[in-house]
Amino acid sequence: MEHNASNFIRNIVKEDLETGKHDHIITRFPPEPNGYLHIGHAKSIVLNFELADEFGGKTNLRFDDTNPLKEDIEFVNSIKEDVKWLGFEWDGLFFASNYFDEMYNRAVLLIKKGLAYVDDLTAEEIREYRGTLTAPGKESPYRNRSVTENLDLFKRMRDGEFGDGEKVLRAKIDMTSPNINLRDPVMYRIAHATHHNTGNKWCIYPMYAFAHPLEDALEDVTHSICTLEFEDQRPLYNWFIENCEMESKPQQIEFGRLNLTNTVMSKRKLKQLVEEGYVDGWDDPRMPTISGLRRRGYTPEAIRTFCREIGVAKTTGIVDTAMLEHFVREDLKLKAPRTMGVVRPLKVVITNYPEGQVEWLDAEINPENPEMGMRKIPFSREIYIEQDDFMENPPKKYFRLFPGNEVRLKHAYFIKCEEVIKDENGNVIELRCTYDPETKSGTGFTGRKVKGTLHWVEATQAVPAEFRLYEPLILDEEKEGTTFLENVNPNSLQILQGFIEPNMREVKAQDKFQFFRHGYFNVDPKHTTSKKPVFNLIVSLKSSFKL
Repeated sequence: MEHNASNFIRNIVKEDLETGKHDHIITRFPPEPNGYLHIGHAKSIVLNFELADEFGGKTNLRFDDTNPLKEDIEFVNSIKEDVKWLGFEWDGLFFASNYFDEMYNRAVLLIKKGLAYVDDLTAEEIREYRGTLTAPGKESPYRNRSVTENLDLFKRMRDGEFGDGEKVLRAKIDMTSPNINLRDPVMYRIAHATHHNTGNKWCIYPMYAFAHPLEDALEDVTHSICTLEFEDQRPLYNWFIENCEMESKPQQIEFGRLNLTNTVMSKRKLKQLVEEGYVDGWDDPRMPTISGLRRRGYTPEAIRTFCREIGVAKTTGIVDTAMLEHFVREDLKLKAPRTMGVVRPLKVVITNYPEGQVEWLDAEINPENPEMGMRKIPFSREIYIEQDDFMENPPKKYFRLFPGNEVRLKHAYFIKCEEVIKDENGNVIELRCTYDPETKSGTGFTGRKVKGTLHWVEATQAVPAEFRLYEPLILDEEKEGTTFLENVNPNSLQILQGFIEPNMREVKAQDKFQFFRHGYFNVDPKHTTSKKPVFNLIVSLKSSFKL
């Protein structure tokens, strides 16, 4: 697979190296450890790591952990696991919190230069004073405190003298700037909170907009690649680099973030789905998180290919989820063993098959990959088929089982429906059929043709299994006046109890299979037990998507 498809970021990097602006490149992936990574982050991971890899550079994994109120070591560990699972190794592992002393010193430098001040306005007042996109802001009454007073107040903030929200440190830039980000942004706030990395050493914490450019500069990052919403912050990014007198001068480049149909990507919304019980955790197979996709059965190869194929643009667009599913199918079709599973069982008794006899039939493990070999399937007088594969009064062109009709059982024989058994409520509970011994698969029988082929599982040795069938979690885009929670699909998960072939008794978590006529399935690592495997539907067999 060609990794280096051209895009505008790659062209910038290539030119910087060719013109001698840089003799090497360093990129970084800088998540905030306040949630789990999702498919949008995967796009950024693939872009940063593969770009550096192509040009012989380095990529750092850096945790932007400047907010102790929302961060947790659980998120740090899950992010590391996700990056590794996607197939990447970072060159340096860094934490923003390890630079807190350095950031504090650079903030003191700005105060000494008259470019930062301690403000007593409340958060609400700061918002009011900031103005709007069309009206300029208004200067704080505390803006012209002396350097001496600001140094003293900032030190006392650090020493814990003031309560949360009592004071902030702001950059002194331009309250009339047309770019609202330059209207004296807050650099530090007070938060008496224990930090997962620095403990109780600090009670003031830097804001992302101040911390991020310094982190990039301290790590000698050459190309700081981020999503489009940071474009308006680029002048502020450069202002902090310049005025904090950072030796290294990273270049911020923005690209369009990934949006998928029937999916929410906002961390806040994903958190809401978890906390309000719409899903069973961050790794629910319906979630667009990397851990959810992994549990569902998506492969890292498919995700990487998808991220390359969607490309990198300067605008944000919506990608059809079917495109991601297409790459999952493409990756699994040669890898996944074929097997048979019945998700809604209907018992069939083959009345003219000898009682007590079991014969073992041959079936290929993957017809698209003959090297995977063959498997043995038991066949006997009692089998299960799908309820959907029988109709008592079928419409025209229905080629499956109905009274008097003959069908082929995959890898086995032709059977003909002779009798329908019902319960007292009129529900079909069993079919009585006959088989034709001449019609065994592989014998070259040509005496007559049938149009329907059914999958089945032999009843006496069948292994009970649970099947989890998924539909999109979000029905469609938010309509005006509705919240995204109103668009959660009530049928996004369907749990069915069925049977699988006996040779699958020993399946392990994350094993992947193609169930004949149903789709690709993954053994769920969370709910599977030694007594009963649980299978998540990864993707259906067919798609309308065309590349």
